[in-house]
Amino acid sequence: MNNIDLCSIDWARAQFALTAIYHWLFVPLTLGLAVIMGIMETIYYRTQKEFWKEASQFWQRLFGINFAMGVATGIILEFEFGTNWSNYSWFVGDIFGAPLAVEGIVAFFMESTFVAVMFFGWQKVSRGFHLTATWLSGIGATFSAWWILVANSWMQYPVGCAFNPDTMRNEMTSFLDVAFSPYAIDKFCHTVTSSWIVGAVFVVAVSCYFLIKKKHEELAKKSIGIASIVGLSASLLALYTGDESAYKVAQVQPMKLAAMEALYNGGESQGLTLIAAVNPLEQPDYKNEESAPLKIEVPKVLSLLATRSFDGYVPGVNDIINGYTNTTTGKVEIPLQEKIEKGQKAITALQAYRKNPKENQHLKPEIAENMDYFGYGFIKNADDIVPFIPVCFYAFRIMVGLGTLFIVFFALMLFIIYKKDIKKFKWLQIAGIIMLPLAYIASESGWIVAEVGRQPWTIQDMLPTWASVSQIGSGEVMTTFFIFLALFTAMLVVEISIMCKQIKKY
Repeated sequence: MNNIDLCSIDWARAQFALTAIYHWLFVPLTLGLAVIMGIMETIYYRTQKEFWKEASQFWQRLFGINFAMGVATGIILEFEFGTNWSNYSWFVGDIFGAPLAVEGIVAFFMESTFVAVMFFGWQKVSRGFHLTATWLSGIGATFSAWWILVANSWMQYPVGCAFNPDTMRNEMTSFLDVAFSPYAIDKFCHTVTSSWIVGAVFVVAVSCYFLIKKKHEELAKKSIGIASIVGLSASLLALYTGDESAYKVAQVQPMKLAAMEALYNGGESQGLTLIAAVNPLEQPDYKNEESAPLKIEVPKVLSLLATRSFDGYVPGVNDIINGYTNTTTGKVEIPLQEKIEKGQKAITALQAYRKNPKENQHLKPEIAENMDYFGYGFIKNADDIVPFIPVCFYAFRIMVGLGTLFIVFFALMLFIIYKKDIKKFKWLQIAGIIMLPLAYIASESGWIVAEVGRQPWTIQDMLPTWASVSQIGSGEVMTTFFIFLALFTAMLVVEISIMCKQIKKY
């Protein structure tokens, strides 16, 4: 740590956040459009009506533009693990690299192959084979997302691994535990269903533009009908999977839940905070404040969501720091200071063992006993383990609030499109376009909650960010940050420009 430029940690985090945020502008639209264009081509296959073929081809063109941009940013994102986070890559590369390798070798090649058939095979393969290629393109993209989310979920909830003091690395003990972790399954389901919402909102927004311009009205109406069914279904599924994800967070990342709720002091029968006056610009004085000011809550609902019991125990920030006994499960959580001491013992024992493994075999039991707290050996004080509460608190409410809005919006769209003449509802057409940036804000907010909420950990409880970064100067990372900022912004502008031209000239 003495050789690491501390500014490089902030710049490395900023660069990774920049890349991830831009990458996630492209991914959800890819996953969402894949479902809708697959449904449309299925209708064409069954009815053999030329209208549905043209509709499928139109949405596939937009899918292709977005797909290409997503690939470019995704490749850069994976390379950053080696350039900026080499200590992390060394420490857990045997585990983290496995799902990324499967994603690259299997999923990416699968989607790339069938995307080619989908775009260039209309006149070269049968309708049935082309339909299969279209669905497999979407399944391949979803399969790719699965392995990426497995890797991310392992960072949030590390399972299926054991530390080997002889190699000084964490090694995989069960691929199935990593690949099918309950945390990974919930994260995948919630992320994919939320991506379908983005795709559905995009189709509705483009269709509303056509209605406002009085162009391609049949395409617009039929597309709104299909997208609204997908969107409403996805919104309800996202509500359910989000509840399951929050429950898992409560079990394995209680500090993240406490930050999401601005819960400083927990206990039994905790209420769900609707809103509170949390200063968005500075970390609250959680040590001396009983709770966030002007707090409005729904009694006992947080306990229900976190423990499946109205009377369940939910720890707050101070409880996690000071240690607590969970009266619901009986589990005793030791104080942070004790975790730090155990972590320092693990580090000290490892350093001694590494100098002379043959003569220090007796240290292995001590290493094994304290290894669960290894990451805490790098923690200096309580403030280090508390994420920035305002970001987690407000991002979570933005995500949930907009998710609720989408349920109402899609339900209204479905009613209007099938029971009324949508052309008479100009305000709804305008609302359909406004929903598009809101869908992206909701999607990005979800990732902000997930990633900011687990700070300071690169791997939950195992490795903090400042022990994960590469030993490079901040100047190098800062330079590439601004290069990527310019590059990704240019790519986004190009994508929007090409998409707008495709939409206008259709």
